Amino acid sequence: MESVVWQGLALSGIFSWIVITCYFDVTKKIRSLLQPWVSHHVVSGTYIILKIQKHQHKFLDALFSGLSCIVSVPFYTAFLPLLFWSGHGKLARQMTLLMALCDYLGNCIKDVVSAPRPNCPPVRRITATKDEEENALEYGLPSSHTLNTVCLSGFLVCYVLSYTQSEDAFVKLGAVTLACLLVGFIGFGRIYLGMHSLIDIIGGLVFGFMILAIWLSVHEYVDAFIVSGQNVTSFWAALSFLLLFAYPTPEFPTPSFEYHTAFDGVVFGIECIFDELLPLKLISNIECVVFGIVTGIQQTYHQFHHEAVPRIFTSQLTIPTFLGRMLVGIPTILIVKFCSKALAKWILPVVSNTLGIPIKSTSYVPMLIGSATDKKSSEIKQSSYIHKMLFFSQQDLFDVDTGIRFLQYAGLAWSVVDLVPSLFSHLRL
Repeated sequence: MESVVWQGLALSGIFSWIVITCYFDVTKKIRSLLQPWVSHHVVSGTYIILKIQKHQHKFLDALFSGLSCIVSVPFYTAFLPLLFWSGHGKLARQMTLLMALCDYLGNCIKDVVSAPRPNCPPVRRITATKDEEENALEYGLPSSHTLNTVCLSGFLVCYVLSYTQSEDAFVKLGAVTLACLLVGFIGFGRIYLGMHSLIDIIGGLVFGFMILAIWLSVHEYVDAFIVSGQNVTSFWAALSFLLLFAYPTPEFPTPSFEYHTAFDGVVFGIECIFDELLPLKLISNIECVVFGIVTGIQQTYHQFHHEAVPRIFTSQLTIPTFLGRMLVGIPTILIVKFCSKALAKWILPVVSNTLGIPIKSTSYVPMLIGSATDKKSSEIKQSSYIHKMLFFSQQDLFDVDTGIRFLQYAGLAWSVVDLVPSLFSHLRL
């Protein structure tokens, strides 16, 4: 009963915050205070970037571009699944949740402040990958790469030291030193690549340490709730829905909203594996897709992810066996990701039109791109009861690409924690 009460209070608090921020236009008020100050420091800090870039070299370009991939999409789709398959399910759960928290809060701050990145030119901006090109379209403060690296490396050090129960001061000092060096290289690299100013890096450090401190104080309670709590699936579904609307409106549109929505999909898919009492009361076809994904994995905690599963570097899970898991698992999740996207591209427009939800597509659905579709959607909007219910949304059209990303990554998460471990069991890996 106590769990249900705090869940209700949490969701009510977020809903109240959404209403208050919309009614009093809180985002614009905060932006008017912070944006001029941050923008001034971005402009005045340009000379620091130019000084650093005087020492440009192809090796440094490649080094810092490679390091920037540590907390990008390849990180999501490679590192976190490997943690689940290595037997360290608790670490994988908590790292996934922490990444989601960093991703959401970091992008919220970016879009609230809406401070620019360094001007290019005179700054030389290096975007070696498509992800970096999209990152350059976001606002600057704080540096997400710096913030994420502080939180993830800091938490990983704490977990490893706790797991090994090492009391050796040199081991602890060495682990902390390595984490600090990684954070330093990432922060310096973001300046060298022309992606951030010094003020952005400082902001990433400050917010990163704040989030890490909060997470270290609550992560055990969060994990206990996920593993054995009540209404985990329904609570997370409601939380994800509210957080979509709690996300602040930037001064100008950026990719940040779609990014945090996509990762919310990953976390939603992973969290639902631990709820064994999922009530299957489906309201719409979209919910059928989401809950259809999670119903196949809701029983897998005791089967694949409990604390007694074989762990890497032991006789039960040797290096060759783990390499075999990688060869089977990575292609499988990529196939599922592709199929989930194809399914979502087909079903979401149909469901949205059936429910009278006005939609558009930026790139995924060609038939929804263009002025004719926008006009048609605007006509639908006038009679849409669902759209009227969402009084706090200032969108004229909902971008269906956001929903496609959500289901695509939720499908990926399901494959990581259910489909792939099932394959391992059948193949005796």
